[in-house]
Amino acid sequence: MSPGLPPVAPEVTAELVGALSPRLRKRLDAGVAKLSGCPVVVDGDTVRLAVDDDTDLELHAPGGVVTGADAIRCGCLLAPDCLHRAAAASMAPVASQADAAAPEEEPEAAEPEVPDANQSPTPEQVEAARALHDAAAAVLDAGTDGAGAVPQAELLRAAHTARLAGLPRAAASAVAVVTALRAARGADPSYRLTDLVAGLHAVLSAAHRLPRATGPELTALRGSVRQPYTPDGSLRLYGLFSEPVLTATGYAGAVTWTADAEGRLYTVSDVAPGGASRAVGAAERAVRIGDTALSHRELSRAGLAVSGATVSPTGRLGAGKGVRAVRASGAAWDGEPLDRLWAVPVAEQAVRALSADGPGLLFLDVTLIGTVREAAGDCLLADCDGVTVRFAAAHDHPALPDRDNLRLLATAPGTRLRVVARLTPAPHARALLLATTHPTDREARLDLGVDRLQHADLPQGATAAPLLGHSAPDEAPLHLLRRRVHQAASGGRRVLAFPGDSASDSRRLRGTGFPTAGELLDELHAAAADRGRDSFGRLVPADLDRFGHAWLAAAHYTTEIDRSLCAAAWGAEPTAP
Repeated sequence: MSPGLPPVAPEVTAELVGALSPRLRKRLDAGVAKLSGCPVVVDGDTVRLAVDDDTDLELHAPGGVVTGADAIRCGCLLAPDCLHRAAAASMAPVASQADAAAPEEEPEAAEPEVPDANQSPTPEQVEAARALHDAAAAVLDAGTDGAGAVPQAELLRAAHTARLAGLPRAAASAVAVVTALRAARGADPSYRLTDLVAGLHAVLSAAHRLPRATGPELTALRGSVRQPYTPDGSLRLYGLFSEPVLTATGYAGAVTWTADAEGRLYTVSDVAPGGASRAVGAAERAVRIGDTALSHRELSRAGLAVSGATVSPTGRLGAGKGVRAVRASGAAWDGEPLDRLWAVPVAEQAVRALSADGPGLLFLDVTLIGTVREAAGDCLLADCDGVTVRFAAAHDHPALPDRDNLRLLATAPGTRLRVVARLTPAPHARALLLATTHPTDREARLDLGVDRLQHADLPQGATAAPLLGHSAPDEAPLHLLRRRVHQAASGGRRVLAFPGDSASDSRRLRGTGFPTAGELLDELHAAAADRGRDSFGRLVPADLDRFGHAWLAAAHYTTEIDRSLCAAAWGAEPTAP
């Protein structure tokens, strides 16, 4: 995936790849690799790639997104039936309508849809769910190494079909899988195997449940392209913090979080096509609500008085014509009314953050301990009311200060801080650190993705961060099943079909109180190795339906158990999945 190219709509990539001859399809991945090294020049809405000395490839992206196949033009002799156009679409970020939505483009305020208990999926939706299942199962069968541009295009085609059938949530999950695949194949440092696993889980789960879903479950599975904005009268808001937005789909900007006197959270967003440079500067842009001249950085410390407010179900403030907003005084984190956010017990906050519809934010008072080393990088270790929390950086991009700020904070063990973090589901207490009070000035605060901490900001005597441990803490042997789930997503079905004895892992799971996990592990291996033969003794194609269902069952089980263990790690009562 090339960050210099504009996002391309999923249906455009599917159309261009589908139009290739079988011979060119076999060469598509090589074509993508070749184009990835070509220089990119941006000229307004047009992006040019120099394929060679005599051939240029152009992508026209009015509004920042390529929305038609004819917007990708090549100057080679074989155009428009050449390989270059499909290769360019296959290496560009995948456009996401949800990511592109801007506050000023919100629809008119409307009442949310009321689910009909008797509603059922349409035949088009059932067919689209089947197409999603087949495309995702094929990706799972191939793994990241085998899921090249052609399987990705098939999944994008299924995503486009799902969106047209009224399944935007499943379509967005399919796009997320393609984005993760491209990041993995391109050795993108932002790639996380957990993101690919979560995406495949979401797509296969939606495709499995949708044909039998009714009422509220069907409404939730369908989702919406844009959330409805409903009138919310007058609001008095207090700034909390700002965080940069930098997505793998080619969008960047900032989100500022605010709260009202009752502790309800509201956000103001500025997200548009762009890269790291836009994310870095977005906090200095003016908030696009009413006539206010506040920047996102200023709003995170000040307040806002809004009249005629419209709000989405997730708390996003609308910027319609009837909305008026003026600057107001802010509030300190340890003063009213923001102090009540930190007064909620940690265990209660964790349970709330684990809910599917919540923002996942935690408001914690912590004492810094040091650094703990993990495979993905060092984490900041802190104590929170007896719970040892691992804080990771919200962004790893070098243009953003998150990682550097975390390293500096780790050099000041014993420092008491009030922080805002985003919970990361894990069998131990883990979160992404977003904002914190200043280490030496309790009245000041830092947005760790926007502000850059200096050595002079640390308490006197700060030294190198003490290394206090390695890897993750001891946990239940559920990792024996989780590891196979991740291996299948990364290496494909064949890595689990190799000769080997998984009986010892199954016995260990059963012996430690996880009999269901043992059964799921046995079925996963059996489904991966299941290859029958025809009447001539030839191997028949693998049963991808069986393997997909076995993998989905194992992934769903580990996810639910992890949620229960996560709640317990934060001090909440574990619940049965």
